Amino acid sequence: MAVTEEPTTTSNDETNVPVDSMIVQEGSADIDAADANDVENEPKDKAGMIKKALIALILLGFIIFVIVDSQTNNFVRDGIVSFLDWVEENVVWGVLVFIVVYFLATICFVPGSILTLGAGFVFSAALDSLWKGILLGTAAVFVGASAGAIASFLLGRYLFRDCCVGAITEKYKIFQAIDNALTNNGLKIMTLLRLSPIIPFNILNYAAGVTGVQFWHYAVACVGMLPGTVLYVFFGASAGSLLAIAGSEEASEDEDDSPPLWLTLTFTIVGIIFGIVAVGVTSYYAKKELDKVLENEEEDGNNDEGEGDEEEQPPADEKSM
Repeated sequence: MAVTEEPTTTSNDETNVPVDSMIVQEGSADIDAADANDVENEPKDKAGMIKKALIALILLGFIIFVIVDSQTNNFVRDGIVSFLDWVEENVVWGVLVFIVVYFLATICFVPGSILTLGAGFVFSAALDSLWKGILLGTAAVFVGASAGAIASFLLGRYLFRDCCVGAITEKYKIFQAIDNALTNNGLKIMTLLRLSPIIPFNILNYAAGVTGVQFWHYAVACVGMLPGTVLYVFFGASAGSLLAIAGSEEASEDEDDSPPLWLTLTFTIVGIIFGIVAVGVTSYYAKKELDKVLENEEEDGNNDEGEGDEEEQPPADEKSM
């Protein structure tokens, strides 16, 4: 007799691993990996926050010192006047050092008006030419101010962007709209703000870093500082002494170093106009962005309601039963 061997069969439970258990295992593995990454990143996040806090405290200390000093001892003002005297006697090295000093002054919230006016005076006196002094002074001020403005922008973005904007924009939609407007139309808005000398220069540098303005928009918009820079340097070149520029009480009361009244009024009015236009343009784009934000939220709400209705409907098989 021929003996035939029957094939042995194994149960599915022994050979096949259930799909659901595999998915659960993979999901738990992903969760464990994510938790491990979070644990590893926690020390880095804490170190980064401590570093940012230290930089912010040092910067705040400089700013407080400058503000208090301007109301009391005027060490900063007197130091700037002495520095400008040195620049007048050492023009070649003075230009380079002046740019570095203006760069640091911008970051530390030191008012740039004395340096800008002083540049016109010392370079015109050193070169014995009004227009050469204005040209050199404008170039030095513009380079130093632009470099300092960009550095302040980057500091503001590094120190305050993540910790401030996220919570504010999520809670207040108007701030999200303004942030979006500056992100998409930053070049126009920043150029108008730079053209207005009534907008606080140092505050704007840090405030722009907190917003969503693109870096290259901000950097290109620095060109808008040129008209005001030329005019301030011209005012300084027309002054009679550095003490008069600094507003020192030691300046002679007989000196009349103020620019013509019509020029001052024109400069002020133009600055106010550009400031109003900048605010108007920002409001216009912010209104458009706010409408978009509200529309997106409404669409998301409708989509969620539609998905909820679909989940609540019973399957067709259940209906037939």
